[in-house]
Formats: sequence, C-alpha cells, structure tokens
Amino acid sequence: MPAAIEVRQLVKRYGALTAVDGIEFTVSEGSVFAFLGPNGAGKTTTVEILEGLRRATSGEVRVLGLDPWTDAAEIHRQIGVIPQEFRFFEKIHPIEAVGYYATLFGRTVNADEILKRVALTDKAHSRFDTLSGGQKQKLGLALALVNDPKVCFLDEPTTGLDPQARRGIWDVIRQLRSEGRTVFLTTHYLEEAQLLADRVAIIHHGKIIAEGSPPSIIAQYGHPDRLTVEAGPSLAAFLTGRLGVTARAVDGKVVVPLSGKEDALRVLTAIEQSGIPWKRFAMDQDTLEDVFVSLVGEMDDGEVRAQGAA
Repeated sequence: MPAAIEVRQLVKRYGALTAVDGIEFTVSEGSVFAFLGPNGAGKTTTVEILEGLRRATSGEVRVLGLDPWTDAAEIHRQIGVIPQEFRFFEKIHPIEAVGYYATLFGRTVNADEILKRVALTDKAHSRFDTLSGGQKQKLGLALALVNDPKVCFLDEPTTGLDPQARRGIWDVIRQLRSEGRTVFLTTHYLEEAQLLADRVAIIHHGKIIAEGSPPSIIAQYGHPDRLTVEAGPSLAAFLTGRLGVTARAVDGKVVVPLSGKEDALRVLTAIEQSGIPWKRFAMDQDTLEDVFVSLVGEMDDGEVRAQGAA
C-alpha cells in the first residue's frame, strides 16, 4: 500500500540532548499505527515534527508526500489532530464547536452528521463543561474530522477514561480505518495498541527498539506459550523427568513451556497420570505489554550495568 507517513534517519537535538536519534518507519495509508514508548522516550517530539510543529535537526519526513515543516499550511488542511486530554471553550456546545472549526477551515459541513459519527448526537446542545471525559474526547475526535483529514494524529485519546468510554473511542478509531483514513496513535495502554494497531513501533531513549505487527513483535521478543497449573513443586519435578521439559514451580503454580499447541494435550495427559494433586490450569502467552516491559527493562538494565562498569 502507498505510504501516508515516511520517516528516514530522523534526528532531533536540543543542545547536547538527542531526543530522537536516527529513527525510521513507514505508515501505510488506511492503517492504524501505534507509536509506543515510556515517558521521555521521544514520542512527543516525533509526533510534533510529523505535525509540522517542530523542525527536525536532520533526516527526512514526509506526510502525504509533503514536508511537514516547509509545507505546514497544506499539511494542516489534510490532517486531524486530537491532543491528550482535549480541552475547549467551557460554555460552547458541541454542535457550535463543529461549526466554529468548519469556519476556521473554510468548509461547509453537516455538524449533526459529524457528531453522529462519534456517537455524540445526544450531547449536541450540552455545554462543554458538562460533558464527561469520554464525551470531551469524542468531541475532540469530531473536531479532528471537520476538515475531512486523510491522516489523524491521536495523542493518548483514552487516557483517564472509564472502560465503556474507552471502547467508544476504539469504535471510532476502527471506523476511521474502515473509511480508508490513516490513524497515528500514541497510547500508554498496550492492550489498546494490540487490539487496534496494524503495526507498532516502540521507541526508547530516542531509538526504535522494535517494529512490526503486534503478533510478529510478540513472536519475536516474547516468551514461548506455556501451560500454567495450580500445583506444588512435586508436579514440576515429575513433568521434567517424564517429558524432558523445563517445568518450573513458581508461587504455587507449575509453569510448562510449550513448543506448540499439540504439546498441551501431552502435558495434561502426563499430569493426570502423575496422581499428584492439582487444581486449575490455563494456557498463557505473552501480550504486547509483556514484551514492552521486557524490552524497555532490558535496555535500561543494560545501560545501568554499562554506567556501573564505567
């Protein structure tokens, strides 16, 4: 698919501090791309460069084929942006806010239809300061759609929202993708990225440390699937001897790595034949959050050890 966003050897320095250190990635048109990283990793700087709000120190950036810094006016006509914890005029009504934004962009829009798309019709004539957190975020999404954008930048759009409100925002993001729009998503909720994103990039200390689809990142960096059984250490010893696996006893549970799903039946059969008491069992696999924590932790631990050796 054609690229909506292309980043090549992007560097941003603030004096002696290198906030973004030679990163590269591509975002396909009509996809959801999640950009993840801990605080201070370089996410915000990268996004602001893509939006034309900051100038890169070096490297090449293209959004819809345009340079966000030199072609900022044209870029802003084609992108939608919702900042984290969206705020607006307290007394304005959502339907008035949509009309106001339409005037700024010089467009004629159906405000009712835009509010319907983000499930905010019932609050069209309510004051902004009476809206819930989720409703405010939905209004932010509505305003980001006023100029019919090809690319939507959503900065932690579900932070602080209750589960129902979060799912409402997810529905809108899925709708945007189904319409062929590109969504560039930053979020601290890793399960959100795993559910919504076609591709993910993880940035840490200004460098991308992993990129790919959520399943491919989990497969590459995660632990093998495993069977976890509530049982004592004697069962771990039995399975290790019987099956030749490395069964571990951890906190009242026995964890058995699986090379494939067919191994699960073999392990369960051996457990039943052991005669050793056991309770519940579950199949476990790493999530994107597990991989994220592991990668970031390993990188930080390695830097601490390097500093200690120095």
